[in-house]
Order: sequence, then C-alpha cells, then structure tokens
Amino acid sequence: TLVRPQLEHCGLVLGIYANEKEEGPPQFTDAGDAFDRCVSGKLRELLSISGPLLKKGKTRIFHGLHQDFPSVVVVGLGKKSIGVSDQENWDEGKENIRAAVSVGCRQVQDLEIPCVEVDPCGDAQAAAEGAILGLYEYDEFKKRKKPVVTPQLHGSDGKEAWQKGTIYGEGQNLARHLMEAPANYITPIKFAELVEQKLKAAHSGVKIHIRSKSWIEEQQMGAFLSVAKGSEEPPVFLEIHYSGSANTNDPPLVLVGKGVTFDSGGISLKPSSGMDAMRADMGGAATVCSAIVTAATLNLPLNIIVLAPLCENMPSGRANKPGDVVRAKNGKTIQVDNTDAEGRLLLADALCYAHNFNARAIVNAATLTGAMDIALGSAATGVFTNSSWLWTHLYEASILTGDRVWRMPLFEHYTKQVTDCPLADLSNVGKYSRAGGACTAAAFLKEFVTISHWAHLDIAGVMSNKDEVPYLRKGMAGRPTRTLVEFATRLSQDNQSA
Repeated sequence: TLVRPQLEHCGLVLGIYANEKEEGPPQFTDAGDAFDRCVSGKLRELLSISGPLLKKGKTRIFHGLHQDFPSVVVVGLGKKSIGVSDQENWDEGKENIRAAVSVGCRQVQDLEIPCVEVDPCGDAQAAAEGAILGLYEYDEFKKRKKPVVTPQLHGSDGKEAWQKGTIYGEGQNLARHLMEAPANYITPIKFAELVEQKLKAAHSGVKIHIRSKSWIEEQQMGAFLSVAKGSEEPPVFLEIHYSGSANTNDPPLVLVGKGVTFDSGGISLKPSSGMDAMRADMGGAATVCSAIVTAATLNLPLNIIVLAPLCENMPSGRANKPGDVVRAKNGKTIQVDNTDAEGRLLLADALCYAHNFNARAIVNAATLTGAMDIALGSAATGVFTNSSWLWTHLYEASILTGDRVWRMPLFEHYTKQVTDCPLADLSNVGKYSRAGGACTAAAFLKEFVTISHWAHLDIAGVMSNKDEVPYLRKGMAGRPTRTLVEFATRLSQDNQSA
C-alpha cells in the first residue's frame, strides 16, 4: 500500500513510564501500547535490548518501525502516579510530560522531519505546551535557521486540551519573541503595533488605544515622562480592553506591565557587560500583553484591561539626574536618587491610572529589581500582595502551569525606608541602599495603590533561561505568561467578588 503523503515524513513521540518498583518491564502510555500492538510488539522488544530502562527526560530513537512514522522517539515520563508535590509546589506529572515531550520533539527537529505527532501522555495540554515551548527559538535575523517542525496530536484523545495547550504555549512564545528581539526593532511604538496586530488576529472585539506623548502629558504622568525624556524614542502608553464577560460592565481584571524597551540605567549607567539583555526590560509588558492575546484567543468569559507604559531609559542632556524631584499622577513627589530604579516610576503612574476602571483586581508585572534575582533566582516569580484571595488564585494557577510564584513581604518596615526622604514624599530607592531591594521597590509601588486586591509580580529573576527550565531553550523566557493566563481562567470561574 502507498504511504499517505501527508504522513510521509512525520516523526512520532511516545511516552513510557518508569516502574513504581525497580524491577519489571516498563509501562507504555495508552498510545505507546497501541503503537506497539500495531508493530507486533517490536517496539517493546527493541526497547528491552537497546539499553537500560529509560529514565525521566531521557530518550531513545528507533527508525523503520512503521511506514507512516520513519522515526519514533520514546521519551521517559518518570513515575505514572506522581502528582502535585508539596515540596516543589508544582504538578510533577505535568512538568515531566512538558520536559519529556520537548526533548522528543527537538530530536525529531534534529532529524529535519517537518512534522511530529505527539502522544498526549495522559495530559494533552501539558504535552502540547512541551512541544510548542520546546521547539521555539528566536532566529529572525539568522540565515541558517532550525527546520520548522509542526507538532500535532497523535490519536484523538484530548483534542480540546491539546488545542488549549497549543494556545498557552504560543502565548508564552509571543512574550519570548517580544523580549528577545533587539531594542532597535522593538521600540515603544513598534511594540504597541505588533501587539495590536496579534490582538486583531486573535479577536474582533478587542479595543486598542496607542496613546501618544501628548495624552501622557494630559494625564499628568510626570514620573513616567521623566524617564522617557532621556530618549529620542517617544513614549507610548498602550491600553487594551477585552470584554469577554457576558456583562460588559462587570469589574475587569487590570494587568499592568513595565515596558522599558531598553534600559541603559540612564545617568546612573549600568555596567556594559550584559547590558544587551536589557532589551528584555519590557518583560512585564510583554507577559501581560501576551496574556491578554491568549485570553482573547481562548474567549475567556472575563473582562480584562492591559496597561503598558512603554519607553526607553537612556542617558542624555535631557535625562533624569540623581536628586531630581518629579511629580506622579496622584500628586506625590518622588526624589529620583537612582535613575536606574526607573521601572517603579513608570508603574507609579500606570497604577494610578488603573484605579479609574473599578477593577476587580490589579496585577502588575515588571522586571523590577536585581535583588529579586538574588533572592529567588529563576525558580519562581516573587509576588507582593495585599490580598490573600489574589495570592491563593495566583499560587494555585502556578502549581498547574509549573511556572511558580512565591509570596514576598509587604511590611511597613520597608515603607519607612522609601518614605523617609529628604526632598520629596518618596525616594525611588530604599534609604539602606541594597538591603531588601525587591521589598523596598514593592513598598514604593504600594504608595500608589488604594484598591484592596493588588499584586506586584517581580519577574526579574525569571526573565531569561539558561538551562534551568528543560522545555525552554536558552534565551528570554516569557515567564510567567501561562501562569497569568491560568490565573485569569480561574478568576473567570470564581463568581465571588472576594
């Protein structure tokens, strides 16, 4: 019989579980079992003679087993019965699937096979996320690109979950794209236009306002403007409204993202080593914008507003100088003791503006402090919140996505360190310099919040990936986009107004 042309060159990734006990044969997934029967037990036979039992995240490739799938990659999923780990604060089974599928798909990519069918492994959403996230690489400016591989579900079990996982994965990849792209390509206006283009493709009912400098001036956002004035690139305030709720008047979830498209530090100039990574200092804006694109694609029954103040922080004759005093939208004055603590100036004005919308909750995300990276590294996003209700939703969402959060303190202890200021109401850095830098930054933001459900996500530590998350290649991580989407999903199902 002739091989079906659309499957002529299709790889296949199949999962296999480790034994609960050390001895005995390995256990295939349902799809693995079905495939093994289809090839008269050859797969099981080859596995048994080709080396030791497959450990979690390890793979083995077999060629020529089946005419439709010239190459079959078997991936180790670890133990089958594993679930949520209280120690790790995530669902280990889901994480194992994401990691294993990503490795399998990359091996198919290395073989230059244009498509891969993926075993749902008992959780089609996690499998799709592993495939989509694991294959992504930013190569826009390279002549030699990795071959494009299209992942698709193997079999018919879990089609809806696979589709959802694909959308979640593509959402995070959008944030990775925005963060990784060079700062001369992702300027404030180009960022806004790219997000607008993605939103229009995702949903017809989204309203997008790309606000210019004159509008920002009318709004009296003096803190934001003080950062922007050092650059030749004009600032942009991006405002997006998605009305997914049956009642358009339902209080919205407001997401605010720091959008510094390049951060040189300003007059308080950063060291040159590693400064190129500051093209991703708009990671907060990238993740919240990608989250609303994903929510719109999923048609979430929730009203969401995204606010992203976008500008560069550059040194020039017009730039903020250490010791300058600027006035925020709510009238509070701020002494700019360090021009490299600029993200909180953008967020101060954006948070004031966010209070105009009768929000159900305000959540802001920002690559805010190096201190956050020192505290938690890349293991988790630091969350500072005045609301246990909000924290519970964020935490439970992160267990499912594997993109974890960790609660940090918002003590009055830190507030005193930013309000004890010689020239103004507030200083933009804590008076004890480096001590508790992530906490004093959060305390500063709290001075611009009056709502009872607010959370600040400091994502500086999770901005990039070296090799810590196995299903993300090296580069900008786009975290915690999937956690924000899962959080919004949970909020849309929670009818309590808290």
